[in-house]
Amino acid sequence: MNAVNAEAGGADDPPVAGGCHCGAVRFEVDLDRAQDLDGEGRLRLTECNCSICSATGFLHWIVPASRFRLLAGEQALTEYRFGTGAARHLFCSRCGVKSFYVPRSHPDGFSVNARCVSLEDHPSIHELVAEPFDGRQWEENIAALHEKERWR
Repeated sequence: MNAVNAEAGGADDPPVAGGCHCGAVRFEVDLDRAQDLDGEGRLRLTECNCSICSATGFLHWIVPASRFRLLAGEQALTEYRFGTGAARHLFCSRCGVKSFYVPRSHPDGFSVNARCVSLEDHPSIHELVAEPFDGRQWEENIAALHEKERWR
């Protein structure tokens, strides 16, 4: 799960740190202003209404694997799969928090839970903005989600 891409963010953009509630799982994500932010410094997110996202309150920041680094806790992760089995839902086995996972929609990347990252002091991120995604009708809506992306 470890990957590095030093060119993703601006020279003054530190990585965005995140992890689970107990601290066993820790990671970093490199910000790419052009892909992740709108012109106002708002981090673009997706809010899905499927069964698991609704139940866990997951707020998606989907990034390529090259911009995600797992720093600690790989041994603490527990995997859960359901439905098609394509998504790798990863939970901390100690506190139960799903701070990131490998989504069915982006098997070549990670979906980071924006509620599990430290954004308060980031110099480039000023606000979060979430666009709804109808995950209950996943098959009918996934093409529209991919059309909006900048990194696929």
